[in-house]
Amino acid sequence: EVRLKNAYYITCTGFTNDDDDNIKEIYCTYDPKTKGGWSNDGRKVRGTLHWVSVQHAVSAEIRIYDHLFKVINPEANGDDFVQHINPNSLNTIPSAKLEPGLQKAKKGTSYQFIRNGYFCLDTESAPNKLIFNRTASLRDGWTKKH
Repeated sequence: EVRLKNAYYITCTGFTNDDDDNIKEIYCTYDPKTKGGWSNDGRKVRGTLHWVSVQHAVSAEIRIYDHLFKVINPEANGDDFVQHINPNSLNTIPSAKLEPGLQKAKKGTSYQFIRNGYFCLDTESAPNKLIFNRTASLRDGWTKKH
């Protein structure tokens, strides 16, 4: 059982796959007593799903930037900084589904993508090709790791 953000608690009862074994459909039941995504009976759900209606969503490229280097001081001990470059400093989601209101996003304005961070419209973005860049994550555990 999980919560659909601002909707209901739902429970998966089955699913179907396509020929490549990707999930095609998910079948669920919902508890009508949990309208708004809350329950008065003290139930604990496994998590909250933030969702967008695919039928109404807009597609966009999302660029997730991370630290350029894997260590705090890449030239410490005389190291060549190149050996410490983070190969995952940029991850791209080519066709993310977003709320339709983001079609009217303005350059220079920050938008919070729930549980992901803050994003801005890229200068290369166009009405027919939206591009958003993450400017800040909600949590940064990088310094704890290093």
